[in-house]
Amino acid sequence: MDAIAIISIFVLAVFVGFEVVSKVSSTLHTPLMSGANAIHGVILVGAIIVADHSETALELGLSVAAIVLATINMVGGFVVTDRMLEMFKGKSGKPSDKSAGGDK
Repeated sequence: MDAIAIISIFVLAVFVGFEVVSKVSSTLHTPLMSGANAIHGVILVGAIIVADHSETALELGLSVAAIVLATINMVGGFVVTDRMLEMFKGKSGKPSDKSAGGDK
């Protein structure tokens, strides 16, 4: 493939991804982030496996960089998910849904 075709696919993917994500309601973002965190965990395991099978210094360096970036990505996803879950809690720290615990 030539560079123009690759750039065109990338630009189209950016537009399609933006349109798909912007149509998701805010109540679905937390489950989607949880699924994304699971995927990032699999990516981290894959990076560790690649690092184990690396034979040259370049391969080892790139795989260690992949491990670091995947770890940052996964931890960041958990932080964002935690912040999103905080939005659903009341001032008392309990979930704001009255059917969950009832008033005592």
